[in-house]
Amino acid sequence: MNERAQEIASGLPPDLDALPQLGGFRLRGIAMTRLETFIDAAFAFAITMLVIATQQIPDDIETLLAAFKNVPAFVASIIVLGIFWRGHWLWSRRYGLEDGVSIFISWAMIVTMLIYIYPLKAIFSSMWFLVSGGRVGHVLGAHSEPQVRALFAVFALGFTAIALEMVFLNLRAWELREP
Repeated sequence: MNERAQEIASGLPPDLDALPQLGGFRLRGIAMTRLETFIDAAFAFAITMLVIATQQIPDDIETLLAAFKNVPAFVASIIVLGIFWRGHWLWSRRYGLEDGVSIFISWAMIVTMLIYIYPLKAIFSSMWFLVSGGRVGHVLGAHSEPQVRALFAVFALGFTAIALEMVFLNLRAWELREP
């Protein structure tokens, strides 16, 4: 058996045909792996960081009502994070890989996501501010066109990086497909 075949065989269950199938995929990652558990915890931590970023618990009705202005940006941010979480979850269920390359790409995704959440929330908060005529969200706080461009560039880079990391995970699974 050559080196590539050994690498593929090392990550496969002994009886592939016994695995359940869904949509033409063998569900190799039925039980949660340590990697998947860690990724889930990192996504939960990112959502916690979004909550903590709203400063403190309101102590009067005006502060409480002002805090509700953040809800649409928070929800929109969670939706985007949820899309990426679901992509990784689906990848884990389909392929269940825990080789070095897959772990590295997953860790890179975590780092990117934790950096990306603040520009994500800033963009959505500003969007809701503009869409609602200032009733919800917050003004961007950028004072010049170059600052706005920089924020959108950071947002685009983060989104692109996480999307590419998902592509790389799927390419890795394709590389390790059965010979």
